[in-house]
Amino acid sequence: MQRETHVGVHDHHAEADRTDVFGFWLYIMTDCILFGCLFTTFLVLNQPMEHTLQLKNYIHLPDVLVETFFLLASNFTFCLASLSIYKEKLGSVVWWLFLSFLLGAGFLYIEVNEFIHFAKEGFRWDYSAQASSFFTLVGTHGLHVTFGLLWILTMIVQLSFFKLNQTMKRRMTYLGLFWNFLDIVWIFVFTIVYLMGAM
Repeated sequence: MQRETHVGVHDHHAEADRTDVFGFWLYIMTDCILFGCLFTTFLVLNQPMEHTLQLKNYIHLPDVLVETFFLLASNFTFCLASLSIYKEKLGSVVWWLFLSFLLGAGFLYIEVNEFIHFAKEGFRWDYSAQASSFFTLVGTHGLHVTFGLLWILTMIVQLSFFKLNQTMKRRMTYLGLFWNFLDIVWIFVFTIVYLMGAM
């Protein structure tokens, strides 16, 4: 009887894990569709027009490169946190997560400053279709980074209470996939919006 109960509990956990994995990948797919639509909209609306402010006149690539470095570096430190999980080093996991948070916050700080600078120069989200598509695309990515940072903070707090149990390891895996996804999206943003937009 006890063995049957144990098997039943194990099956329940396995089913819950499969449901979690399916739900997470379903979310990632919907995000891919969302960003695909935003990129398409930007490409269609990013047309040069006479007598209007153009995005390329405001892009400062050195700042964008620093911004990119911060996000990619935060992904690298997150990978180090993931490696520390398998070595069962809780202190290292928390340290690398905290560093990932700081680097991600630095990325977000530069992006917000960029938006403020653009707005002061007159290139606001409501100025033109080009401006609206730019702010919507880059802002949506920034919003995802904000949620990712909150998730990292939540993980740091939870790890201090629950340590490195199986549930926390699984949550770290999901967070890592999400953070990697944001890096991939940013590479497309950097290439399509900033590099092509500066031409």
